[in-house]
Amino acid sequence: MVGVWTIAGTLTPLPVLDRLDLVADPVAAALRSMADGARLAVAEIDPALADTAEFCAHYGSPLSASANCVVVAGKRGDTVRYAACVVLATTRADVNGVVRRRIDARKASFAPMDDAVSLSGMEYGGITPVGLPEDWPVLLSPEVAAAPELVIGSGLRGSKILVPGEVLAKLPTAEVVEGLAR
Repeated sequence: MVGVWTIAGTLTPLPVLDRLDLVADPVAAALRSMADGARLAVAEIDPALADTAEFCAHYGSPLSASANCVVVAGKRGDTVRYAACVVLATTRADVNGVVRRRIDARKASFAPMDDAVSLSGMEYGGITPVGLPEDWPVLLSPEVAAAPELVIGSGLRGSKILVPGEVLAKLPTAEVVEGLAR
């Protein structure tokens, strides 16, 4: 059963495994197989308020407890590699330094929206580290991994997932990366 979420603001968190209809299909599939799935909650939101700043302001959830997941594309020669970076909303991912080196790319940048959406099976503005393609590393800042509770995307713009950072650190392709967030 989902416990008390001090970061929920005015949200109504529900056990995510009871409301898989509120998450994208790849997220639901990953949650079904997660040992810690019962530790996560989901809350329905207005899709127009999915962007972090608007979400936090409207629902009273602290910006410092929101984690953003960005998809990075790195290229070396003709090979494109993707990675997901999860950092607190109060920071930015070091895409051209730490991430570029980690994915062994000459050049790295945020993945084009169409690529991020089609490859992840998630909605832009709702992409989450849960349920991403198995060949993508999920790079977490140490602050994310250590957070007692976080708000992250659900794969859809119409809901948010509440999760302990340690659960994200246990994702199959997750790596805690020093210096990821600036």
